[in-house]
Amino acid sequence: MGMTLHVDIVSAEKELFSGVAEMVTAPGELGELGILPRHSQLLTRLKPGQVRVRLQGGEEQLFYVSGGLLEVQPSLVTILSDTAERAKDLDEAAAQSAKHRAEQVLADHRSEFEFARAKAELAEAVAQLQTIERLRKLRKSG
Repeated sequence: MGMTLHVDIVSAEKELFSGVAEMVTAPGELGELGILPRHSQLLTRLKPGQVRVRLQGGEEQLFYVSGGLLEVQPSLVTILSDTAERAKDLDEAAAQSAKHRAEQVLADHRSEFEFARAKAELAEAVAQLQTIERLRKLRKSG
């Protein structure tokens, strides 16, 4: 059996995942992070995107996070996010609708506040859609 680490993924509403994994990939603010067992300690902010947890045996579980914090200890990874969902629970129609609304606000560009909010909403919607697409690809190859 290879080396593993414990992973906890928690949103404001619920714990989404708690278990053993071989690797975690997360969307850090400065780029994608790959976390393996015995990774150096780290605390960083996350941007909206997908978290991939590779379980023992190679199975991969996908999650969407709206942002949040990632803490890494040598054998423990904790992800705290305001909003997080399992990829299979994401609503593609709602994400497409949110993306369209955000693009409309960006095109109208009424105020700086609306512009900033619309950019954030667009980033979240695009991240959800990318997570859904990756889940589709995993299902086809699996």
